[in-house]
Amino acid sequence: MKVALVVLDTLRKDAFDEQFDWLPGQRFENAYSTSHWTVPAHASLFAGKYASELGVYAGAQLFDCPEPALAESFRDAGYTTRAFSANVNVSRPFDFHRGFDQFEGSWRLRALSENVFDWDGFIAETREMGPERYLFALRDVLAGDSDTIPSLKRGALLKLRDLGWGRTTRDDGATEALRFVRETDFGDDEFLFVNLMEAHTPYAPPEEYRTVEPPELNGLRATLDAPDADPDRIRRAYRDSVCYLSDAYRAIFAELREEFDYVVTLADHGEALGEYDAWEHLCGLYPDVTRIPLCVWGDGLDGTRDETVSLLDVHGTMLDIADLDAESRGRCLLGRLDERSWLAEYHGLTNRHRTSLAGDGFDTAPLDAELHALVAPGYYGWETPDGFRELGEIDKPRERIETLVNRLERRAVENDVAVSEAVENQLRDLGYA
Repeated sequence: MKVALVVLDTLRKDAFDEQFDWLPGQRFENAYSTSHWTVPAHASLFAGKYASELGVYAGAQLFDCPEPALAESFRDAGYTTRAFSANVNVSRPFDFHRGFDQFEGSWRLRALSENVFDWDGFIAETREMGPERYLFALRDVLAGDSDTIPSLKRGALLKLRDLGWGRTTRDDGATEALRFVRETDFGDDEFLFVNLMEAHTPYAPPEEYRTVEPPELNGLRATLDAPDADPDRIRRAYRDSVCYLSDAYRAIFAELREEFDYVVTLADHGEALGEYDAWEHLCGLYPDVTRIPLCVWGDGLDGTRDETVSLLDVHGTMLDIADLDAESRGRCLLGRLDERSWLAEYHGLTNRHRTSLAGDGFDTAPLDAELHALVAPGYYGWETPDGFRELGEIDKPRERIETLVNRLERRAVENDVAVSEAVENQLRDLGYA
């Protein structure tokens, strides 16, 4: 049995519907994440419980829960377990490599082990200077504490990427992921996990896909104040990125369907593009952030299903497909599903964001509270700092949330792991610091 699990990071459901009509399989029209951002969502996906139960969330980003990771369950059952991640948050420094025999990553993850000059920050700060800015960068590389050769190589690769040259610097990892899938000699029993980041900021697809220049966007600051870039430009840049992701994943999926019995494709969360004056995905439980695309491909699986399902159900499905023995809050999506209500969780800001925003004079209190959303058939209701919002109607939604929350067996953790400067640079480039 060969099973592949692919996360198209930050892909909105409406963007998936628009750009991924080519993807075969059974689609779930009402699927929701357990959270609004990568770390807690992947923890739920890998361990089958809410992030608050696993102790993996803002302020506690290490995937160190006692529950077995999905890859560990597959490995213990005799499967070869492999992963390719383009997301710094889903990487070795945060223990998300648990259970994988092979854990590869894009250029972002390879940069984590190097003391490399912060080219991304330098480029953002000197965008208006022109070509002479690179002389200043050369001076800083030679005179600074960063490793000279890796720093110069990284700068050259970034420039080649901007020019559309070089097979490893063309995008945020999809090209490398395709090569990884093509070049891997998969065996009889395989579990493969892939995370692709093309829909994530900085919204910078290859040049031929761009209808606008990639904008500067900090979602938290834009939500607390307003975006610096034109909102329409931001939306078009996101659409450009999804268009490229669709084409890139089409090639990857073509390889996967030749090798694997099941391919599960989903997003870990969506993205806010100005709805409710919110931007990106770190600022709340807005429906455009928690609603996700979900498609299960396998023999005889096609059409659409309207049941309300959770990202947790993907974990349950993976266990059931491979007949693995592990606990899960999720159900198998391949059978008949009962009506059920789910939670989505928001745990406030990371220490990195809290410190950065406060240092710039922002009041972080509105974004730094624990919030919940209720996901039910035909209904979505979510807590905000200003009150409660709803799409649809249901009896006593706040009481339902309280009941679900009280059933959780929480694991309180504070381990906002100290990371290297290289990791910090990559997190900053993606808006996580």
